[in-house]
Formats: sequence, C-alpha cells, structure tokens
Amino acid sequence: MYAVISTGGKQYKVAAGEKVKVELLAAEVGQEIVIDQVLAVGSGADLKVGTPLVGGASVTATVVAHGRHPKLRIFKMRRRKHYRKQAGHRQGYTELQISAVNG
Repeated sequence: MYAVISTGGKQYKVAAGEKVKVELLAAEVGQEIVIDQVLAVGSGADLKVGTPLVGGASVTATVVAHGRHPKLRIFKMRRRKHYRKQAGHRQGYTELQISAVNG
C-alpha cells in the first residue's frame, strides 16, 4: 500500500518501511507525526484519488534525523562587464521513517 502526501509544498510517494527526506519540520528526533495531507492512496491496481484530499486517510511517520543538503553553487556573470558574483545555499531537511499508511 502506498500514498501520495503533500508537505512543504512538495508531493512525495511513500510506502510503509521507507525513509524519505522532506522539507524541514518542527518536530523532535524520535517523535511520531501524523501527516493528513494525503492526495492519493493506492494498493496494487486499486487507486483512490482525493478531491483534493482523501477523506480519513493519513500517514504515520517517525522523525529519524534533521540535516542539510549539499551546498548548491549560485554563480552569476555578465560577460565583458567585469561582473562576477558567487553565493551558496544549503536547504534543511527532515528524514522520516514511514511506519503506516492508513486509508
């Protein structure tokens, strides 16, 4: 059984037993959270799609860790204008262990 969830403005396809990195959540490591923003629930050929959410469906997950993705390099340059600019960005994430898909 799998589900498509929405968190942090992004959508993720998850199943029980998987680990997934989502946008940073305000939760402690080891805390169990319930995600109720479920867009679709499927099991084999059977698929239930919400409009926009599936009623009564939820995903239970445990927070494994918090971290930061590798640095992205931002480089801007205008040729022949003596302009170069460099910057970097590291986005934070929360790693979740999906324990159950209810729906």
